Amino acid sequence: MQAPANGPSSGGLPDLYAEPGHLIRRAHQTAVAVFYEVQGRQVTPVQYAILRALFEHPGIDQVTLAGLVDLDTSTAADIAVRLEQKGWIVRERLPRRQRSLFLTEDGRGVLLAMLQRADAMSRQLLQPLEADEQAELMRLLRKFLRWPSQTEAALRDNP
Repeated sequence: MQAPANGPSSGGLPDLYAEPGHLIRRAHQTAVAVFYEVQGRQVTPVQYAILRALFEHPGIDQVTLAGLVDLDTSTAADIAVRLEQKGWIVRERLPRRQRSLFLTEDGRGVLLAMLQRADAMSRQLLQPLEADEQAELMRLLRKFLRWPSQTEAALRDNP
């Protein structure tokens, strides 16, 4: 009888937990779970990123916003519509069919409440690591994502 194709005798295939893609996916699942545990479910992690980007760069257009939070432009536009429906942002029409985005007072209030819990969220995520390991993980993640070069380019191209 042959061993199952996914068993230990599967032709020398690597262990699933030796594959970076799987570990990155698991890390993402952990980050999302901690986000909801600390922040609640009123705002998604992607909505938080958009609110945060608009707090730091008020009045940017949707294309620049999409670049800052690493979303395609149609997804960023869809999320912006939902945030506008919640009353957390306003979208002002610009020339050439673009829109400039700003936080409303309600949106700013939601974000400021979340920012008060952001450090706790980061501490919980990084808690298993020593301080030097935490700094190294953050350095490696930025290098892996080639940050901040893409973000800086988006801001430089669309001030």
